[in-house]
Amino acid sequence: MPRVLTPEILDSLPADHPAARRSRRDLRLTNTLMGNYRWLWRELHRLAQPNEAVLELGAGDGSFALQATRAALNVHALEQTCPAPADWPAERSWHAADLRSFSHYAFYPVIIGNLIFHHLSASELRELGAGLRPHCRVILASEPARRNTSKTMFAILGRLLGADRVTLHDARVSIEAGFRGRELPELLGLGADWDIRCHTTALGAYRMIAMKKP
Repeated sequence: MPRVLTPEILDSLPADHPAARRSRRDLRLTNTLMGNYRWLWRELHRLAQPNEAVLELGAGDGSFALQATRAALNVHALEQTCPAPADWPAERSWHAADLRSFSHYAFYPVIIGNLIFHHLSASELRELGAGLRPHCRVILASEPARRNTSKTMFAILGRLLGADRVTLHDARVSIEAGFRGRELPELLGLGADWDIRCHTTALGAYRMIAMKKP
């Protein structure tokens, strides 16, 4: 099952479009069911040092980042299409920028990404990795696992949960653009100076923990 990138409908919709709001609601439910936020929360508490600056790539509507800031984690956000939540704390940065051209990665030793890396082509991932490797100490990623069983499972479960057409389409193409094995760290160019752990969950999440060796 080769990796295939197809444009996602949500990326083409204004943030306040009714279909975009429904799809982001579905995304929040998907993240809850897959345990993505719980996993990120646990690993951040385990790996981030006190007051260490954390940057969430593709923060979306800020659901996770806002929870983290309320828990006194030093999490900042990078998001191109959605505005900052109305109650986003003034002491945390909300970078309205494209992650492919963002120029301030050096300020963030911890990078997290939830359902964002699969949006990037192989060449874009290589370029992003080149920007992260000199400065980052930890990279956490939760992405779709690229497998046919995940597509079948989400097609059935999504309809049962009332997911709309945007979510059903975007879930399928997200899985087709997802990762297997050590693909993501290899595409990011994380070499022998990184300690890499990748695994796939029963519900179809592909997770990567990358820590730079001392």
